[in-house]
Amino acid sequence: MHVDLVITELDVGGAERALTRLAIGLQKRGDDVRVFSLGSLPQEKSPNDGKDQLVRALRDHDIEVSSGDGAGIAQLPSVYRKLRRWLNRRPDSVRQSFLFHANVLTSHAVGSASQRDRKAPWIAGVRVADPNRIRIAIEGHALRRADHVVCVSRAVEAFSRERYRLPENRVSVIVNAVETDRFANAIAFDWKTLGWPSDADVVLFIGRLHEQKNLELLQRTLDRFTDGVNRKLVIAGGGPQRESLSQWADRVGRDRVQILPWQSDVAPLIAACRVFVLPSHYEGMPNVVLEAMAGGKPVVCSRVEGSLELIGDDPDQGFEPDSDEGLVSRLNRFLDDPEFASSVGQANQKRVHEQFTVQQMVDTYRDLYERLRNRS
Repeated sequence: MHVDLVITELDVGGAERALTRLAIGLQKRGDDVRVFSLGSLPQEKSPNDGKDQLVRALRDHDIEVSSGDGAGIAQLPSVYRKLRRWLNRRPDSVRQSFLFHANVLTSHAVGSASQRDRKAPWIAGVRVADPNRIRIAIEGHALRRADHVVCVSRAVEAFSRERYRLPENRVSVIVNAVETDRFANAIAFDWKTLGWPSDADVVLFIGRLHEQKNLELLQRTLDRFTDGVNRKLVIAGGGPQRESLSQWADRVGRDRVQILPWQSDVAPLIAACRVFVLPSHYEGMPNVVLEAMAGGKPVVCSRVEGSLELIGDDPDQGFEPDSDEGLVSRLNRFLDDPEFASSVGQANQKRVHEQFTVQQMVDTYRDLYERLRNRS
């Protein structure tokens, strides 16, 4: 089977990791996979930078990676023409797009359902319940032209059916996946490199430093779960709030908070922390929570789309969005009781191993592709 995967960019992120895992998994099963990034491909800036790790992983598995070389809205016409030519070179391929820009441009590049070969379906992917009305209007028009829409969680599916007005029989859920062994067996980061005790009890956040993640909640409650002695907060990532967060960390003291840059491998940080935290306003199904669970750690998440489905109805790990008391009480429970934290972490790891493996994700996507290709 020929499979063409289209994504907005191939920088290291949750959707990008999911696409890479899917592409490699399909290639290993004997399918012929290509990948197209609308944006310019990341380039390795130094031997240890790792920004292009997904591109290298794809090419290491003999997967063709192409780019529209986009870097802004002014280049969209050029990117669109490149994407259309790329798709037209294999008219018999199953096409799968990921994320807003890729969905919108692919919808135009493949044409309407009546113009497409039924053996070459287009499947769109929705990975976040973004409430922006303009995006909903634009993406909704595109998604209604797809043969099928894959959502990353049940909550995102419900959001998509309501806000994008998608019929039930053309929407399904395929959850994210994670390489469980890589996180279960990671060597822990040594907090001494930050000037802290090796056995520091660290609350860890990893992700894009953006208002979506509601890092302000961690800032205003910091005094209630760190003490400057052994309880610490680490925030790792890049994004528009990085500078302001760094300035804040300087004010409150680096003995309590450290702001780390984007990490090419987060497994060591996860292995070293006591509890992982994600206080987002909204999500889809955050890969980083799966990774923390695969690493055997408890997580404290706001009860929003996707995160809630990962932790289930566990009252110890979920709190109402933007609740100071909900966040602090759950963090302190895990910080106060190492044995309790360990038991919850082990249960999380078991859940990921049973329900969120890469093999399961790839098999589910492939079954969908085959079903759509063979429809009468």
